[in-house]
Amino acid sequence: MAVEYGAEGLLGVLTPQANTTVEPELGILLPPRMAMLNARLTSPKPTIAARLVDYVDGLDAAVAQFANAPLGAIAFACTGASYLVGAAAEDAAVARIEARTGVPFITAARAVCDAFQALGARRIGLVSPYPLDLTEASAAYWASRGFTVGRIVAAAAPDAAFHPIYAMSAGSAAEALAGMTGAGVDAIILLGTGMPTLKPILDNPAVDGAPVISCMTALGWRSVTALCGVAPNGDTLRCWIAGEGWRDRYAQRMC
Repeated sequence: MAVEYGAEGLLGVLTPQANTTVEPELGILLPPRMAMLNARLTSPKPTIAARLVDYVDGLDAAVAQFANAPLGAIAFACTGASYLVGAAAEDAAVARIEARTGVPFITAARAVCDAFQALGARRIGLVSPYPLDLTEASAAYWASRGFTVGRIVAAAAPDAAFHPIYAMSAGSAAEALAGMTGAGVDAIILLGTGMPTLKPILDNPAVDGAPVISCMTALGWRSVTALCGVAPNGDTLRCWIAGEGWRDRYAQRMC
């Protein structure tokens, strides 16, 4: 069933409670005839790590916020939770939600794995906005999925920010990305759904020939393929990385 502002697909999006990046970036990435409904992942836990795990524990209630909206897919726009609960628990949650809703449930972390596979990448570079413990959990997650982490570069966190990740700028991501020169990796991922990454990718879609993706560009690409009912492949991903279809929307948004 089509809706007025989503004739080619309606995406349900689950966003961490203080994240200021997911909706703006998806608003740029999604084609004009696709639309999204957003629901917030909330938790009263006192630490970032505890909240991330709580988001997975509360997935059923979070998805229930969409009620009977005619969604074509649901996107879980939070990678940190996947790192902390691990691949097996993530896969079990995906299977449970898909069985319950009857639509694809796409986590940002699994979307990145799909992107690596589409690119034929095995040795990867990580640009991380996270504190050390979450960066280490991220590296362990990618290793558990069969990838080799060749280099990790930290992105600088802003001082006195409302949140150590969500307040980061695209400039921080771009500066850290420069540290991937000479890393000898097959692909580079700008981690996190909260760090703005569209401009760094448009400016540098590859470093030493290694394609640059982010958790948000991977999630957007994988969500669009799911809404279209097509298999993900490297050709569409490379066009996506180059900004095909969304470069002009980014320019309009930022002018």
